Amino acid sequence: MIQQIGLYLMSFLYTIAGINHFIKPKFYLAIMPPYIPAHGLMVFLSGLAEAILGVALLFPVTRTYAAWGIILLLIAVLPANIFMISSGKFTRIPEWILWLRIPLQFLLIWWAYGYTK
Repeated sequence: MIQQIGLYLMSFLYTIAGINHFIKPKFYLAIMPPYIPAHGLMVFLSGLAEAILGVALLFPVTRTYAAWGIILLLIAVLPANIFMISSGKFTRIPEWILWLRIPLQFLLIWWAYGYTK
């Protein structure tokens, strides 16, 4: 029962997060490290991936692939979280929150891993 609730919650969170890339792209553009090319395309693709993977979690036939996709996506966006800490551009966000995002990424990876079987 708890595993099922966690699955629905994860699906909801990633689907909403993905959609948010299209609603508030400026935020995602701002956190892109300068060395990553085509910021607009990357924001679009990551938002699309999050939304699709979030929905794909709901179906047993695609769940394992979606969970692995989420893990890869979380690893791929880790540089953006590091950039937020190191750039000095995000002073409106308390520094402890910026640092908390790093271990949170690993917690989210662990959570997604639970649906890879």
